[in-house]
Amino acid sequence: MAARYRAIFCLNQFFGGLGGEDKAYLAPQLLEGARGPGIFLERLVPEVEVVATLVCGDNYLAEKTELAISEILALLRPWFENEEKDRVHLLLAGPAFNAGRYGLACGAICKAVRECFAVPAVTAMYPENPAVEEYRKDVLIARAGEDVMAMEESLKNMAGLACKLLQGEELLPGRDDYIPQGRRKNYFAEKSGAVRAVDMLLKKLAGEPFSTEYVMPVFDRVAPAPAVQDMAIARLALVTSGGIVPHGNPDRIEAANASRFGAYPLQGLSAFSAETHQSAHGGYDATFANENPNRILPLDVVRELEAEGAFGSLHDTYYATVGNGTSVANAKKYGSEIAKRLLADGVQAVILTST
Repeated sequence: MAARYRAIFCLNQFFGGLGGEDKAYLAPQLLEGARGPGIFLERLVPEVEVVATLVCGDNYLAEKTELAISEILALLRPWFENEEKDRVHLLLAGPAFNAGRYGLACGAICKAVRECFAVPAVTAMYPENPAVEEYRKDVLIARAGEDVMAMEESLKNMAGLACKLLQGEELLPGRDDYIPQGRRKNYFAEKSGAVRAVDMLLKKLAGEPFSTEYVMPVFDRVAPAPAVQDMAIARLALVTSGGIVPHGNPDRIEAANASRFGAYPLQGLSAFSAETHQSAHGGYDATFANENPNRILPLDVVRELEAEGAFGSLHDTYYATVGNGTSVANAKKYGSEIAKRLLADGVQAVILTST
């Protein structure tokens, strides 16, 4: 009979069955037994028994990461440092699919658990999840589908990798379906590198399939826009991914993995103030930004330049979102939509600020 491994399963508030965005600020809770995907996992992978489920709100972990991690480690310590017969063997988190906030939470928890308790901690994400670049070197990330439709395959992959780790098996990128961590290992090959390179070249020229030994990263390149012909008559707009929004965040833009952007008026404003605007961003300490939002989006200086005639006029609407953990696909979508609106309003130039 195959070994049976005891696991803690980590989920966000939605997959843990405790609520949606209304529970995004839920503090970490440890619930007995399997919940949500954990129940499905036990059916798919009989070798794994989910003894408890850790549930934490997406926003709580994104905005209070240090506090949340310390609370989570305190909850888990009795389970991972228990007597041998009751000890938990591993932690599984997710799958996070392409959800940025969820991915960042899973990555942070897995990294902390692996470092603190020296046990396997595995998550699963879609390769384009923004958390992949943040955590792939420190955390084993199984490949997951883009959304929940790939739940079964993603769970099997994640649990299978964890079981291999517990059994002492070596994981290889070409064989096991996980996101490479950028590590290299020396080995003795039957053919020299020169011979292998020529073999690949010949296969490529012949149109035959081949596998490279070193996959090169793909970088997105954007051609620069033509220079503005005459700034003295140009209409200028302000756009920011730094999260500067009207006080109260009326559009409820998320602190991480933003699912929307906002359009806000500038008429009658010579500068932002702590009374009128704030930061909705969860990726930096917003104390100084909230004291003076112009530090992120410098409306005060832009108004001075406008008065000096450095450009024609300032567009009466500015656009804002949060770049923290936001997927590339969503960022492109927001940029495209904002650009269409600005062009329709006759804007010739944009100042885009980050953090």
